[in-house]
Amino acid sequence: MRASEQVRLPQPDLAQVDIGTVLQALADPVRLQIVRLLTEMGEAACGALDLPVRPSTVSHHLRTLRESGLVETELHGNSRVSKVRRKELDQRFPGLLASILHAEPAVAD
Repeated sequence: MRASEQVRLPQPDLAQVDIGTVLQALADPVRLQIVRLLTEMGEAACGALDLPVRPSTVSHHLRTLRESGLVETELHGNSRVSKVRRKELDQRFPGLLASILHAEPAVAD
């Protein structure tokens, strides 16, 4: 692969993804934070995400998000750049992502 070539990592066809899979992936607070950051940023490499976990953990979470159909990841040289599959998700599960991304966090007692 040349440095200028981009290769998209395997991801599921969203028509084959169950809503439970998507909700389970988003139930983890770090993965939800990743989806929120990627939505704000458009796309980002793993190291560009400011998260309270180790880079290897971020990679694990991004893989889980990709395998559940929420993000797509491309290889750009030595970097893996991810972005939310927003348009496809909105077509498959209308309003779901917007509702989750705009939900207020729970209030502690």
